[in-house]
Amino acid sequence: MKKLFPLLLLFLSQVICSQTYTVLDSVQQTPISFATISFGNGNGTFADADGNFKFSKKWYPDIDTLYISALGHKERIISTKLIPKNIALIEDVSELKEVIITAEKKRRYKTKKVASEVHNDYFKCWLPTVESEIAVFFRKNSQKPTKIAAVYLPIKVESSNRNSSRGQSFSTVFKMQFYTNNKGTPGKRLAYDDIIFTVTNNDKTNFELNVSEYKVYIPKDGIFVSIQVLGYADQKGKLQQTKKYHEVETRKGIVKVSTTFRPLLPFTNKINEYRTFTRRIFYKNRTWQRFDPEYSETNNLIKNNNTNYGMGLKLYLYDEK
Repeated sequence: MKKLFPLLLLFLSQVICSQTYTVLDSVQQTPISFATISFGNGNGTFADADGNFKFSKKWYPDIDTLYISALGHKERIISTKLIPKNIALIEDVSELKEVIITAEKKRRYKTKKVASEVHNDYFKCWLPTVESEIAVFFRKNSQKPTKIAAVYLPIKVESSNRNSSRGQSFSTVFKMQFYTNNKGTPGKRLAYDDIIFTVTNNDKTNFELNVSEYKVYIPKDGIFVSIQVLGYADQKGKLQQTKKYHEVETRKGIVKVSTTFRPLLPFTNKINEYRTFTRRIFYKNRTWQRFDPEYSETNNLIKNNNTNYGMGLKLYLYDEK
């Protein structure tokens, strides 16, 4: 009993310090999946599929305010001194997501592919961090109605060429979204549901994500397809609580090192135009930046002209009749 008592105290302290909160729609009282919880300092986390997230003053002692937001809802600001168990968000009428109802006719179509650019070079790969988002632009090259049937995502499951990590399993949760083309940059988000998917160490290097059921059609001005890192999944496939930084103790004090996620994302120099944009959800008001020399003078990918993520598409081009 003497040995068990300290363990019991440790368990109770963990329960008290780390509590689970749920983000809900104020009207429907239903969970809001993958809501954004920002700390207001460039860091943050996400709710899981059930609207749940964990927060602890022990984990984040310097955070006094949470900024909680979700598409179609007004942002709510809450003091960390008194966080309600259920956090209700009010619908924002001005930003309510449109509902696209597409009654697809049984029409003949031709399949066309926009090839992805796949390679296995660690030094030409983007190291994803939590909440980072990458958007790639695709033109509409046909007058025919064009639906995205699948998205090809180049991935590299090994962490480096020298140190093979085939024996190390992982499961990373991503979110896919679609944006209009606003004068060459990602614009308004298109009214399609979030596509949540996971990538594991068992997947192929040219990961194919079937999105046909979402009935995503390319507008005449083109479309931006984005993927965003949410974090790692647990054994049941649910999103894990992930800190944005690892805190490493050095002689000069605590140093924050960005938490990176596998798989790595191969970038390429085989695309002539700059069509890849990036942004961080908790930084600079979610501003999109084109991945070009103006983005960074020291980035090794850009120095070697590997400025595009080699995403590809499978398209259905429908007959007009």
